[in-house]
Amino acid sequence: MAVLSTQGISQYYEVHGDPANPPVLLVAGLGGVGTSWGAQVKLFAERYYVIVPDHRGTGRTTHAADGYTTQQLAADMAALVEHLALGPVHVVGASTGGAIGQYMALNHPHTVRSLTMASSFARFDAFVRREFEVRRKLAAESDRRTLYSCYALFLFSPTYARENPERVQAWVDRVLANPEAPGDREIALKRIDMIAAHDTLAQLGAITQPALVICGDHDFCTPLPLSQEIAGAVPGAELAVLEGGGHFIDIEREADFFEVVSGFIDRQKD
Repeated sequence: MAVLSTQGISQYYEVHGDPANPPVLLVAGLGGVGTSWGAQVKLFAERYYVIVPDHRGTGRTTHAADGYTTQQLAADMAALVEHLALGPVHVVGASTGGAIGQYMALNHPHTVRSLTMASSFARFDAFVRREFEVRRKLAAESDRRTLYSCYALFLFSPTYARENPERVQAWVDRVLANPEAPGDREIALKRIDMIAAHDTLAQLGAITQPALVICGDHDFCTPLPLSQEIAGAVPGAELAVLEGGGHFIDIEREADFFEVVSGFIDRQKD
């Protein structure tokens, strides 16, 4: 556990595994906290040196009043990589983390050895824009239990939710166990606005690092066509589709997710 003062914030991060192994930066989704990676941290740490930060405005990183753009969060992450002096790292970003990873590759290419974008997007389409208009209204007006119970409908596939209701409820309960601090609701709204404003599609052709795009074909939050759009725009990008997986493919298809992503990373030889 450590904190780095950078970019006007104190960024909390953890490291796991053997420093002699290839470095992997796990960048969380919209919730922003490194603990959201759950069992994936242990899986990755068995083979890699894993860095797991909390985003600006979340977890134990400074809940700053400003700086909520994917470009700024990419700068935050790049500063962490530079601080650790590990050379370029394999960036694995989930959803919003994938969008942040895009700007790391574009604006801070010396920090990125390879880029995995899971359940991610280069820009919102009409469907996702309508979805997040609803989610923003929920975030502004609902109590937290209602909010995260509704979020679970977007984030888990119907099949997984039907077969694992206790695990879905455990996710809701785990999120609710972290109390909301003053100002957190306003930050959450800024973070939703941040991803709604994200649009790198026209720039993705400039990414030169090896790239993997991975998505579940039952992802309701950021549906498969958004991943297909990324894979079509990044030169040489690989596309992996996990059948039946929802937005949280790293949870729903834990072993399959790790197998696909680690296989991609291991193919990137200097």
